Amino acid sequence: MENANIPMFFLHIAGAAALLIWSVRLVRTGVERAFSMPLRRWLRWSSRSRFLAAGSGMSTAILLQSSTAVALLVSNFVARGTIAAGVGLAILLGADVGSAIVAQLLLLRQTFLLPLLLLVGVVMFLRGHQRRIRQTGRILIGLALIFASLAMIREATTPLVDSQGAANVMAYLARDTVTAFVIGAIFAWVVHSSVAAVLLFVTLVSQGLLPPEAAVAMVLGANMGGTFIAFMLTLAAEIDSRRMIVANFALRGGGAIILLALLSRLDLPLSWLGNSPAQQVINLHLAFNIGLALVALPLTGLVTRLITKVMPPRLDPNAGIGPASALDAAALSNPDRALTCAAREVVHMGEIAEAMLRAVPPLFVQWDDVLAARMAADEKLANKTLMEVKLYLAKLNQGVLSDETSTRAMDLSSNAANLSAAAEMISRNMVTLARNLDHEGVRFSEQGWKEISDFHDRVLANVQLALSVMMTQNPDEARELVEEKDDIRALEQRLQRAHLMRLHEGSGESIETSNIHQETLRALKQVNTSFATVATPILSETGDLLSSRLAHRR
Repeated sequence: MENANIPMFFLHIAGAAALLIWSVRLVRTGVERAFSMPLRRWLRWSSRSRFLAAGSGMSTAILLQSSTAVALLVSNFVARGTIAAGVGLAILLGADVGSAIVAQLLLLRQTFLLPLLLLVGVVMFLRGHQRRIRQTGRILIGLALIFASLAMIREATTPLVDSQGAANVMAYLARDTVTAFVIGAIFAWVVHSSVAAVLLFVTLVSQGLLPPEAAVAMVLGANMGGTFIAFMLTLAAEIDSRRMIVANFALRGGGAIILLALLSRLDLPLSWLGNSPAQQVINLHLAFNIGLALVALPLTGLVTRLITKVMPPRLDPNAGIGPASALDAAALSNPDRALTCAAREVVHMGEIAEAMLRAVPPLFVQWDDVLAARMAADEKLANKTLMEVKLYLAKLNQGVLSDETSTRAMDLSSNAANLSAAAEMISRNMVTLARNLDHEGVRFSEQGWKEISDFHDRVLANVQLALSVMMTQNPDEARELVEEKDDIRALEQRLQRAHLMRLHEGSGESIETSNIHQETLRALKQVNTSFATVATPILSETGDLLSSRLAHRR
């Protein structure tokens, strides 16, 4: 390659890699927005056996095109006690296999796929009236862009095939597989996608640019780097979910290191994995993850017990010290800074209510006086914070403020009131319902409890979305939150009708718990509504919210 073309080469390869990373993310966000609730339910209810859990993790990773996304979902379930850490580890092992299958599927080179996916995807996204149709269009567009980015990589790297300098560098990586392994791990972590990293490495092999020995080491490194992403993203998570993530990191990362050492020392042939070097590398990636899952699945209980001994419960050095208030009196002279302080405190109120909502299902399963008392204390803290926020904003309004600043202050005050109402709904209504269930000595029917659990999980996901909207002020997420509010209302009505149908059929458990069941659904709907109101100011400003309902987007 001529020196004059080097800057253009790096520009092309960087642009193609950026498109690949973005495309994988586009597909994942589309699946999360359209199908997150069914996926969450499937993961939660597949915990009856380890192999079923692994299968659910594999299928979910294929849809999300990311084992990291599955790890984050499952870590929430483990932290809430919904599933055991051993089952969560089984799901992650299956998700690793799923991400390897995704890489296999995305390397298919069918010329008709790219234009077909683009055509159908754009039509669905622009003309679809329902959110799932639009998000399915987004998924198809993302898949098309993945194929386009891989074609760009192949085109950009073609001149390097005959380049002596590039050949020398790649030949060095083939000799120094440890360096290649580290590069693969770092690259997968930096781009936050082991799928994108593996696709890039295998594409370079198919071009004859990257030797198979170096590609094998880099792909194994990407396996380790992929698990490190979830490790870093859950540093502040509950200890149980951290143990699960660390166990998966140790198994997948340690397995990759061991396999690399075996391949380097024994010089094992890879011809049985495929006819071409690219096939051998991508098939080794899949075989490694399948083999690891088959070996580790029967040992998940043992592994989680060992990791529990290595990672005992963390002692909080700040126990007994309350969180510092973000309401800085010195900031009142600077309206923008003061509003930021108030916004931080309102977000903290939302986090309090979210933690209370997470604790509700365990109370319905088994009454706990201590947990109920903690939730009552959290409600008092939320009410106290509401009063402090209102007084802080009142002091701010005593100065000369612009219309925009005054509007933001009123919006924050309104959001704080709604979040306090959500905390009160959880502490007084839902905790009382759980107490009544325990005092009366009755239990929900199996179908009724499944419906409540699924409904709670969906509301909790919307609560987390609302917290994200409060922090990012993203109009697209705000619109999604309001759309979810309408969907939640319709879903609550369907669940109420389903409950009444069971009453007509004479189900004893449904009759005994009828009032508690219906009031629980109503309370969850009210909590969702309180959180959904945080999107109203954002959509009013963008013109997406009509006086009576959400504006229709074409």
